[in-house]
Amino acid sequence: MVRRASNGADMLDREKSKDMGALSQLWPFLAPYKLLLLGALLALVLTASVSLILPLAVRRVVDNFGATDGAILDLYFTAALGVAGLLALGTGLRYALVTRLGERVVADIRKAVFARVIGLSPAFFERLMTGEVLSRITTDTTLILSVIGSSVSIALRNFLIFLGGLVLMLFTSAKLTAMVLLIVPLVIVPILTLGRRLRVLSRENQDWIAASSGNASEALLSVQTVQAFTHEDASRDAFGDVTEESYAAARKRITTRALMTVIVIFLVFSGVVCVLWIGARDVRAGGMTAGTLVQFVIYSVMVAGSVAALSEIWGELQRAAGATERLVDLLHATDAVTDPVQATALPRPVKGAISFERVNFAYPSRPEQPALDDLTLTIKPGETVALVGPSGAGKTTIVQLIQRFYNPDHGQVTLDDIPLSQMMRADFRLEMALVPQDPVIFATSARDNIRFGRLDATDEEVENAARAAAAHDFIASLPDGYDSYLGERGVMLSGGQKQRIAIARAILRDAPVLLLDEATSALDAESERAVQQAVDAMARTRTTIIVAHRLATVKKADRIIVMDQGRIVAEGTHDSLVAQDGLYARLARLQFTSDTALSE
Repeated sequence: MVRRASNGADMLDREKSKDMGALSQLWPFLAPYKLLLLGALLALVLTASVSLILPLAVRRVVDNFGATDGAILDLYFTAALGVAGLLALGTGLRYALVTRLGERVVADIRKAVFARVIGLSPAFFERLMTGEVLSRITTDTTLILSVIGSSVSIALRNFLIFLGGLVLMLFTSAKLTAMVLLIVPLVIVPILTLGRRLRVLSRENQDWIAASSGNASEALLSVQTVQAFTHEDASRDAFGDVTEESYAAARKRITTRALMTVIVIFLVFSGVVCVLWIGARDVRAGGMTAGTLVQFVIYSVMVAGSVAALSEIWGELQRAAGATERLVDLLHATDAVTDPVQATALPRPVKGAISFERVNFAYPSRPEQPALDDLTLTIKPGETVALVGPSGAGKTTIVQLIQRFYNPDHGQVTLDDIPLSQMMRADFRLEMALVPQDPVIFATSARDNIRFGRLDATDEEVENAARAAAAHDFIASLPDGYDSYLGERGVMLSGGQKQRIAIARAILRDAPVLLLDEATSALDAESERAVQQAVDAMARTRTTIIVAHRLATVKKADRIIVMDQGRIVAEGTHDSLVAQDGLYARLARLQFTSDTALSE
């Protein structure tokens, strides 16, 4: 289960990475590129092996400084130069292969996470901020890229050098090597102790980064509202507080890692100095040659450097383990709305009969407040049904359940007598067209925004849909006509223009079920009349459900359903409901200015 990270308490509740095993969950993404991975490993082994050969050449050079034949010395220097060239080539190859592997794997992870998240129901996003999801797709995958493309290969290389150097040190001088091994436990203890603390701090740091991203995303996506209510300073303060918490968590992580590095490096190099002191005394006593001591010194420095590098990289691996956990959380996120394993196919052509059978429903974020209460409703094929009532009556909830954005808590919703829960969501949603209460405009052209309704539509079909939605004239007047860029969330358009684009999108879809959620609420009188004519024309040949506050738009509906507090309190035609003098009649009196308007 993924939970929203909104404050420190939430973060402490979140599951922490217990060990480095979380990185093993990257294997499914690495497995398709085994050849690339094998090539990188071979290059890595080559560079580590060459690095371990170099001190042997140095020993020969030192021990032959006094040789009478200078050719031997030249040969050893030439060999050392060849080893250096091989090391450079192997290192370049390793970098190219490992970096390419990292980029490829991270691209696959990003695609997999997005593919999973884009299919999750709206209930999921009641628990997790969109900004945090974006943070995981960007920040966390960047951490993983750093690990796969750099840290892991460096860690493996240093590990090989550590093992190989230790073995070669043993062959060089067993006595000195035994003394070096006495230092190892002193080094391992702080790595393990501080490493656990570092893992917890790394996860907390990433949580705060995600919360910061979510806070910024929420404010920027609503920037006009923020500025209209002069909320800039409060938004800056809120973002500043979250960012400072992120910095505080990062500071603790950095301090812990620095402390670990200081302790490890001091212990390692102090031990090396002591060992070299003893070795120098052996050279003076004739127990070993100067070249042997130099070889041992180089190996001991390589081993010590490897241990120091591993202690630093361990921190990066800890952070990557936390990032991997967070991404896997998304990939394995539980969702209440899922497709059945064995789905029932929706028979074609779709008639459009919709039925609610004793449905109870409350939104997950407010389970104690029923949105629908024991609702039973049958809509016949081709019927135009209007849903009216005060705000919060459950009108929009009916539209959302028809599209199965949520599952009913009790009862079922059917389409052509088949429960929605028994069908693939993509199967029955193909047969529905939606005009939402808040029209969504994408950061692309006007043409592509309308074509969103049906991707295979021709330019002529797009323009015909725009004409039917009374959108053609204003689109044609844009700088590039239908190819004009509309900006993020349609910032270049008025509210009415956005709504007409959304209506054109629904008209283009030409689906047997049409869902209109306050579809004309932002239109002026002239545009509303034109759009209403288009809607009336569409409604003649399909099942239409209209959610409206403005009763003038629903007077021609075949049936008007009056809702209040999640229940149906009345239903009938406009005239019959006005005659009943109930809730509908009271709403009508508020909206119509004369008795003549009521009787029309």
